[in-house]
Amino acid sequence: MKKRMLCLLLATCVAATTVAGCGKKEEEKKPVVEKEEPKEEPEEEPVDTHEGQAKSYLTGQWIDEELAKKRPLAIMIGNTSDALPQFGTSSADIIYEVPVEGAYTRMMAIFQDYSALDKIGSVRSCRHYFLYFAKEFDAIYAHYGQSIYAEPLLEQEDVNNLSGLDGSVGSTVFYRDTNRKAPHNAFASAEGINAGIEKKGYRTELSSDYQGHYQFAEDEQEVNLTNGEDALVVSPGYVVNKPWFVYNAEDGLYYRYEFKDKQIDGANDQQLAVKNILVQYCDWSYKDENGYLDINTTSGGEGVYITNGKMEKVTWTKANENSPARYFDESGNEITINQGKTWVCVVQNSYKDRFHVYQTEAELQEARAAE
Repeated sequence: MKKRMLCLLLATCVAATTVAGCGKKEEEKKPVVEKEEPKEEPEEEPVDTHEGQAKSYLTGQWIDEELAKKRPLAIMIGNTSDALPQFGTSSADIIYEVPVEGAYTRMMAIFQDYSALDKIGSVRSCRHYFLYFAKEFDAIYAHYGQSIYAEPLLEQEDVNNLSGLDGSVGSTVFYRDTNRKAPHNAFASAEGINAGIEKKGYRTELSSDYQGHYQFAEDEQEVNLTNGEDALVVSPGYVVNKPWFVYNAEDGLYYRYEFKDKQIDGANDQQLAVKNILVQYCDWSYKDENGYLDINTTSGGEGVYITNGKMEKVTWTKANENSPARYFDESGNEITINQGKTWVCVVQNSYKDRFHVYQTEAELQEARAAE
C-alpha cells in the first residue's frame, strides 16, 4: 500500500514538473514586439511669400516688383505757415527738410508711389542743392521755378526735371488752386506728372547701376540702439517753424509738429509720422547779399540717427555730388536703419547747439519758454 502511494506521489511530481517546464518554454517562445522609432517628418521648404515683390530702395519694405523698379519722384513742397496744410505729404517715403533764405525751411518729398494722388503741394521753387539730394535717389525732380544758381544745373543733360515755368509741360503738370494765394497755390497731380514725364521722354525705370541709398534692417530684425541716448521728443533746431517730433511707443513712429501744432496732410487729415530721423550737419555759406544759401552736400560731417526712442551720433560722407550719402556709427561701420519712412533734417553745421532731445513735450515747451 505504501509502495503504491509513493508511486502515485512520484507520478504527480513528474507531471507537475512537466507542466511547469512546458509553460516556461511557451513563455520563452513568445515573439518580442519591437517599438518603432517615430518617423522624422521631412523639413518643409520655406514658402516664398513675396512672389512678384521686391524691396523698396526708399523704405526697405516689400512692394510690387514693377513699382520697385520705377524712378521715384522728388518734389519741392512749401513749408511756411501760409503753405499749410500741405497735400500728399503723408504718402511720401522720404522727406528732406533743408534751410533756405530767411531761416525758413523747405521740404523735398520723395515718392515711390504717387499714383493715387490728385493734389501734391503746394509746389515751390528749386534751390540748387536740392538737385544734388534728388540725384542721390535717381529721382525725377519737380518744382515751380528756381533760383538763378539752380539754372545751370537744371540745364544739365542728366537732370530730369519738371518745372512749372517750362512752357512745354508747366500747364500739363501743375495747376492753380483758387482758394490759395500765390505763391502757395501751385499743385501737381499724378496724372499731370505722368503726362509731363511722357512729354519729356524721361527714363521711367531706375538706372541699371543704381545700388540704393540706405542699408535697411532685415525683416523682423528691428534696430533698437540699446546703447544710445533716450530721444522721445526731438527738436532739430530750426528757428522759424520750430518743429519737433514725438515718439509713440505703441507703433514705433515719430509724429511731426511745427508752427505749434500737428503737421497734417490736408488730403486725409493724417499727421505726418516716420520710423527714422536722420540729422545731417552740412558746411554752408551765403551765395550773395540776398541771403541765398549754399548748402555743401558733399562736405561730410557729423550727424544723428534716431529711431525707436533712441539716438546715436553718426558721421556721413559722400563720394561726389551724384552719389548717395553714407552714414557711419562711432566704430566706423555703416549704420543699418529700420524699414519704414525716413525724415532727413539737413542742418547748417554752425547750428549744432540748437538740436535737443527731451523726455516729454512739457520739457520741450518749458525750455522754449525760457529762451
